[in-house]
Amino acid sequence: MSQAPLPVRKAVIPAAGLGTRFLPATKAQPKEMLALVDTPAIQYVVEEANSVGIRDVLIITGRGKRSIEDHFDRSFELEHILEESRKIEELNQVQHISQIADIHYVRQGDPKGLGHAVLTSKQHVGDEPFVVMLGDDIMDPQSQVISRMTEIYNATGCSVVALKAVPPNEISQYGCARLELSEDGFQRIVEIVEKPNPEDAPSDLAVMGRYLFTPGIFGALEGIEPGSGGEIQLTDGIARLLETSRVLGYVFEDGRYDIGNKLDYLKATVELALRRTDLGPEFGDFLRYLGDSGKF
Repeated sequence: MSQAPLPVRKAVIPAAGLGTRFLPATKAQPKEMLALVDTPAIQYVVEEANSVGIRDVLIITGRGKRSIEDHFDRSFELEHILEESRKIEELNQVQHISQIADIHYVRQGDPKGLGHAVLTSKQHVGDEPFVVMLGDDIMDPQSQVISRMTEIYNATGCSVVALKAVPPNEISQYGCARLELSEDGFQRIVEIVEKPNPEDAPSDLAVMGRYLFTPGIFGALEGIEPGSGGEIQLTDGIARLLETSRVLGYVFEDGRYDIGNKLDYLKATVELALRRTDLGPEFGDFLRYLGDSGKF
């Protein structure tokens, strides 16, 4: 009888990027701290990990990212003021932030790419499986991407990569994978490349900011030479892992926002605002008014 795979207890969130796609807003603040309505983007990611029972979270930070640490820390002065003012709802919100997960930090140092960022988590992760969740990718809770990926891992013991079909003119912005159906019914990755030209892309399936790895990824990343953009690419590490291990793909359709992209950021903000009971009805009326008045 085969041994059950180790449970997934740890998450790694790379958040050391410079956020150049969102300048000038990210000149003096991390892109991961950009608010969607009233909540920083990275808090949504940490809460996503918590939603599947993952409380051990390692955030990979860099220069100028101290506000991320401050956000998830206790703020005794603020809590005292809110308590004295009897602002109980606000007090509960502030206290909740520091209780979502047990958060640890390590600095990447040099911005050498996503693969290098993941490699810096090796000592913390150890010999356990773990998820990698990009700090500027927001998943709709209804999409349950991490939950589905965990189910696949639990059934197979294999690493899993989240994938989504994109138009040909967008594939050069992503890692791209080709799948084949295995005998056990799971989709196996047989080829993966970083940011291919549309005419060279092995498929239309793009890598979408959520990964579940066995610790074998660390050995695959060690010794990887800089690739696209002069960086150590996680995609190249996955390609190397394919030489010795089975890596599966999980294909989903909707519910992902790249909040480093200004249009996706606006879409996510609007959709999240519309779902809130305190904002949605009035905000929806406002949007309908704009539409009826011909302003868009």
